[in-house]
Amino acid sequence: MVMIAPSILSADFANLKEEIEKLEKGGADFLHLDIMDGMFVPNITFGPPVIKSIRNITDIPFDVHLMIEKPERYIEDFVKAGADLITVHVESTTHLHRTVEAIKSFGIKAGVALNPATPLDSIEYVLDYLDLVLIMTVNPGFGGQKFIESTKRKIVRMKEIVKSRNLNLLIEADGGIKLDNYKDIVKCGLDIIVVGSGIFEAEDITERTKMFKYGV
Repeated sequence: MVMIAPSILSADFANLKEEIEKLEKGGADFLHLDIMDGMFVPNITFGPPVIKSIRNITDIPFDVHLMIEKPERYIEDFVKAGADLITVHVESTTHLHRTVEAIKSFGIKAGVALNPATPLDSIEYVLDYLDLVLIMTVNPGFGGQKFIESTKRKIVRMKEIVKSRNLNLLIEADGGIKLDNYKDIVKCGLDIIVVGSGIFEAEDITERTKMFKYGV
């Protein structure tokens, strides 16, 4: 059964507590928190203070996705805010191994994300240190985009690498995942799917979360 990480980027922030409670009832495995700085991606979202406030209202593990330049500058801030897993982009940091090690030094899990056009070879030498690889299936920056079909091949290849090297890491995909395509995408070898508008556009967020999680 695939794990579900709803992205609150698509949530109603005026009623965020209620929205998160609906996700809890639906069995969400993670909350996916998209952090954007307006530089690495053309959008700005929120930072550690918002995450800290959310931490006070839920025990769901926080999957914090840093779409920011030089994320190593803020690792400790996000850990203190309540992150359980921090994912950085290979494209955003000069010393990727050092950044991964910095995350893990705080006793939390570390992930690396790749944009659609970034090859898997770019993370070859850090795979043994990772807990998660995030395959972006849209170009990051905005919710509601269309899934890029060619990224399926990357997911399949990543799964082959995990099996051949007996790696203990999860594969996650983020972007354009909807009810009408998620089953085919999951079959490529995913452990976690990030879903934003595909959940929050529903009239019943709890039931929609269950539909993604249990395939009903």
